[in-house]
Amino acid sequence: MKKVKKRHPLNGSRTAPGRHEDRMSWKKQKLVDIQQALNSDPVDIETLRSAAVSEGGLLTDDVRRKVWPKLLSVNVFDLPAKPAKNIRENHKDYNQVLLDVRRSMRRFPRGMRADEREVLQEQLIDIILDVLRRNPQLHYYQGYHDIVVTFLLVVGERMAIAMVEKLSNHHLRDFMDPTMDSTKHILNYLMPILELVDPELHDFMLRAEVGTIFALSWLITWYGHVLSEFRHVLRLYDFFLASQPLMAIYFAAVIVLYREREVKSSDCDMPSVHHLLSQIPQDLPYEQLISRTQDLFTRYPPTLLTCSTTLQSHHSIAISSFQDFQTSTQQQRPDSILRQQRQHLHQRQDARLALAHPNSVQPSGAQQLMRMAVWGISATLGAAALAVVQTAMDWAPDFLLQLF
Repeated sequence: MKKVKKRHPLNGSRTAPGRHEDRMSWKKQKLVDIQQALNSDPVDIETLRSAAVSEGGLLTDDVRRKVWPKLLSVNVFDLPAKPAKNIRENHKDYNQVLLDVRRSMRRFPRGMRADEREVLQEQLIDIILDVLRRNPQLHYYQGYHDIVVTFLLVVGERMAIAMVEKLSNHHLRDFMDPTMDSTKHILNYLMPILELVDPELHDFMLRAEVGTIFALSWLITWYGHVLSEFRHVLRLYDFFLASQPLMAIYFAAVIVLYREREVKSSDCDMPSVHHLLSQIPQDLPYEQLISRTQDLFTRYPPTLLTCSTTLQSHHSIAISSFQDFQTSTQQQRPDSILRQQRQHLHQRQDARLALAHPNSVQPSGAQQLMRMAVWGISATLGAAALAVVQTAMDWAPDFLLQLF
């Protein structure tokens, strides 16, 4: 009997939810595939991208803490130090960042204690200012904090700094220019997509003179500012992190296409259509829309859209640098190897220190216990948990000792 080769569940042939393949649900199989991709050397980044894009995305925050850094080529064992205490002094954006963060209460989980939220808000301010301080080519914009807070809530302060810095220099780069010209350029992709897919809808919006400003907050916050359910924000972040930088504007076009009947039924004038489209529905069929976005991106790639006169006169840093960025993610080592490299580095440093200072005092019992605790946690919980633990060590080392 001819043996039938099973197709990979992340390549478009996944078993439908509710059924089983080899006695394993599709979610469990997906988790197995993700773990195998993370353990490959080099990391199987294409499988991780497929997992992030396909139905359900990365499924849990624990998985996101492991996969998101790989999608951005971030080494979780080489994270930036906690921001300096004086980072806010004389920073030109401090007052605006402070105002925006204070207005961001709705972005934190419902029921969170006020004192816990205040700590996170302080960390949010520090992350933003630290990234801007170390990257003077980047300029703050209102809405940036909506993206940063998502990473803070999922991966913690130090890893958020590393991931946001990488994201800001690539996917978000056009939004962080000194002027809005690059952001307007990205928004200008919306109408050509609509024209290719639904010329009648496109003409209706032209007659209404609604423009594309209704989608501005969607685009520059990756929908974090306009969606009330955090789980939906996370699903979109899985999708966008694994995709080309323009995918967020393709998704905006798909939302407008999804609401085609509502749009055409409204009065054909700017106030009516703008009001309708700026009120984004909270019950969108996200998986369906993500799938359609991928299809549109394949059928009408950015190179086809640039034939439009509105897209010919501007250079996008995010788009032009994406291919090189994508290539740079291909040769990452698995976290088990990175952890060993870090341990060997520390051992060599300790050996050099011992040779240079042979009479130096040996580590105290508490210090030895601390080191053993960190090693134990890293081996048991993985690199992402270790990064969180290392962040905690900076301000509360006694917490670690209470775990053992």
